[in-house]
Amino acid sequence: FSEGEAAAVAVNAMSAICSALTILFLYLAIVWFAKRLIRPKDEEYTASQALAIVGSGLVGALIYCFSDTFWFSAVEGEVYAMSSLFTALVFWAMTRWYDVADEPHADRWIVLIAFLMGVSIGVHLLNLLCIPALVFMFYYCKNEDKRFGFWELVKIFLIGVAILAIILYIIVPLFPKAAAYVDLFFVNGLGLPYNSGAAFFLVAVLALCFWGIIATHKKQKVFWNTVLLCFTSIIIGFSLFTIDIIRSSAKTPTNEYQPDNAFTLVRYLSREQYGSSPLLYGQYYGAPWELKQSKYWAPLDGKYKYVDGPVQAKYNADAKMLFPRMWSDGGGDSKRFEEFYNFYTKGKGRKVRNAHAPKPTMGANLAYFFDYQLNWMYWRYFMWNFVGRQNDIHSPTPGDIFYGNWESGIKFIDDFRLGNQENAPALLKDNKAKNHYFFLPLLLGILGLCFQFIRDKRGSWLTFLMFFMTGIAIVIYLNQPPFQVRERDYAYAGSFYFFSIWCGLGLAAVYQWIEDARKGRSLSLPLTAALTIVCLGVPTLMAAQNWDDHDRSGRKTAAEIGYNYLNSTGPQGILITHGDNDTFPLWYDQEVEGVRPDVRVVNTSLLGTDWHIDQMKWACNDSKPLPLQVDKKQYLYGTNEYIYIIDNRNTVMSISDVMTLFRHPQVKVATSSGRRVDYIASRKIAVPVNKENCLKYGIVAPEYASQIPDSIVLEISPDKDYLDKPELFMLDLLSGYQWDRPINMLNYGGELNIGIKDYLEFQGYSYKLIPIKNRPSSLNPGFVQTDELYRLMTEVYKWDALASDDYFIDYQNYYTFLGVMPVRGMFSNCAEAFMKDGMNDRALEMLDKCQEVMHRYPLCAIPIGFSGNDYMVVRMVEQYYKLGEPAKAQALANGMGEELLDAAKFYLEYYDYAKSDFELCANY
Repeated sequence: FSEGEAAAVAVNAMSAICSALTILFLYLAIVWFAKRLIRPKDEEYTASQALAIVGSGLVGALIYCFSDTFWFSAVEGEVYAMSSLFTALVFWAMTRWYDVADEPHADRWIVLIAFLMGVSIGVHLLNLLCIPALVFMFYYCKNEDKRFGFWELVKIFLIGVAILAIILYIIVPLFPKAAAYVDLFFVNGLGLPYNSGAAFFLVAVLALCFWGIIATHKKQKVFWNTVLLCFTSIIIGFSLFTIDIIRSSAKTPTNEYQPDNAFTLVRYLSREQYGSSPLLYGQYYGAPWELKQSKYWAPLDGKYKYVDGPVQAKYNADAKMLFPRMWSDGGGDSKRFEEFYNFYTKGKGRKVRNAHAPKPTMGANLAYFFDYQLNWMYWRYFMWNFVGRQNDIHSPTPGDIFYGNWESGIKFIDDFRLGNQENAPALLKDNKAKNHYFFLPLLLGILGLCFQFIRDKRGSWLTFLMFFMTGIAIVIYLNQPPFQVRERDYAYAGSFYFFSIWCGLGLAAVYQWIEDARKGRSLSLPLTAALTIVCLGVPTLMAAQNWDDHDRSGRKTAAEIGYNYLNSTGPQGILITHGDNDTFPLWYDQEVEGVRPDVRVVNTSLLGTDWHIDQMKWACNDSKPLPLQVDKKQYLYGTNEYIYIIDNRNTVMSISDVMTLFRHPQVKVATSSGRRVDYIASRKIAVPVNKENCLKYGIVAPEYASQIPDSIVLEISPDKDYLDKPELFMLDLLSGYQWDRPINMLNYGGELNIGIKDYLEFQGYSYKLIPIKNRPSSLNPGFVQTDELYRLMTEVYKWDALASDDYFIDYQNYYTFLGVMPVRGMFSNCAEAFMKDGMNDRALEMLDKCQEVMHRYPLCAIPIGFSGNDYMVVRMVEQYYKLGEPAKAQALANGMGEELLDAAKFYLEYYDYAKSDFELCANY
């Protein structure tokens, strides 16, 4: 409902509104539970009882409102704020049904819940975890005075799990799959266009549902009428996914996964691109595997064709185990996983034939589960929210005493767990995410839990079940391997939501216990008000602690990065990025703020998909299509994921000949399995250079015209046996490239190892492909067109957001500007390039500008793991000296030295070794 730059405000406002409503429904849920615990002596509540109940709702809701995980979710444009709202809304709706269950038309609340669940599937599947608790609430309501035996409770739980499984494993995957196969018949059998059969299927199912609803209503079949109403409501909600097909078919500029037909939608909904993890039975991390060929229906030439999909790993029974926590999918991280898991296995286990690691014992498997998956990846996050947090520095290592642990603020407890960290470097000691709650929210929660268990066992079971299903059950389901790239606390926000109910009931507990101690005499209103105010001090403390590190105001660095990346290339430029963090800001700038719509953003991590390559063949905004010639059949999902290099002649071949052979349907090579596959016929590939266009379109400045060759030769390393699909895409692009639009890459070529790194020119934020042999690196800018580089650094790129004093610098900013995209390295390389050409004044300007831009960022980044930044600072000191600025060099060296010495002293004292040697060195 918004246009232009207001879209960013609208997205953030949506998260804020959803989060605010979540807190409202949490308040109402806590009040509902509190009413079951604080009973009126007569027919009406006294004023003090009413205040205690309302106060309980306020305390619990505000504790969750100001908790770390929820607050972070509320201020970012992600799905979790809306997902939390659906969870809160569904649970509240069930309490409303409970109160009016015996009244006419009460079942309309159940129908509403079914509809909300259907809609929520399109947001996130977490909402479905409410189902077992809702089933218990239904049985409790219908049997108020009955005492349930253990096996009856198990039966109720299994019914809830069965309903959850029906929705999660039948309706969600099989409903769109059935629509896809009907579409297959309509397209291949009847010759109709894509999606015609899926549309017919949806209309037919809804028509049958409406007919069933009318028929059961006429026959007074109340139960079946309610079931059909619920099913229809879920389908109506779930049918919102048809919007994805409509939007994707419109070929919008941002169109990830491109689910423009029924079969692609099925793969999209199954999250096929993310893979899957074993749950109750599956492979362990060192299991031997064989390859099996998958198949799938792909839209090609107006029909669906059954084509080969990606090869998949097949494990035999001996390579599998029950409850496999220590697992791997055999990908690139397998070796790292094995080293990590060895901490738990100690190299022991049962040997499996052809396996590269023994099968772990169940004891080692469970040790990993409890220590890493439960303790580090769940309870640590729980403690962040109800005890306190050490800092916001990400650490994948369980038990890390420096980074990302929990910390209470009670010194003797923290010192016992983490050691004395009073002398920690400023980056750790003064980290704004160091938030201490002194166990107060946790203690309130434990009081509330005990009180509810004593007074209302059914209510406590409902709360505990939701707490478990949205917490530990998710831990079991996700089965996370080590080395998670970011903190995952957002996945457990629902669990923290339900613990906050107990936090709120903690006030009710204290109120009731004081009243019981007074032998039934009610507390006066002033005393109850005082108690409420004291308990409200807990969320007030949390708000005060969390305010500074959850404030995103003034932070515009992401938009500025996107602007600079886009403007690092010329008109109609092709900008090759590598990951989410250097792609999403560009998309935002292009689509929302209208920055450089002529630039084509190509993400190498998405080039393994056919849909991203498809989109490169389309015009997009003001960007022309890319000159690609390989037919879609040769880059379909699962086809040519890896392409063999077979160079029998060891001679230079033109890129047109290489790609002509690759595209030829009869030119194949047989593999050991007998399959005939495409291949690349040379390791030395000549790319012709259009000299006229190079000069005309600014690829090379006129003064370097004499250095332009007739062709450049890409030399693929002899150690490289195959190309992957992004590298194939690059060869296809170069085979039709006329040097009429610049090609820029981030991180000097990144993942494209086809010899292209020998022809890149440093341009600050990116590297431009040029026809002059050159080999830049993080330390050597190589050949540079200095006038163009100076123009970019001083006239084009923006530095205001990065240099601003008005935003909170969190770990992600450190990670970006000190690690992934080291700004100091960029300026230092600029200075080096200018010094090489004798432009010392420009070199000095670059170093001074760096100091201005990075003045809020530490000189020594060792405490947060970015030592590459520190080398650049040392290099800048050297450069200042070379430029005849010893005072500036000394000032920079002193600042770096002080930070480095503080860090070294802390770590050496902490580990208690070489202390005397360090002190001797420091005194010297």
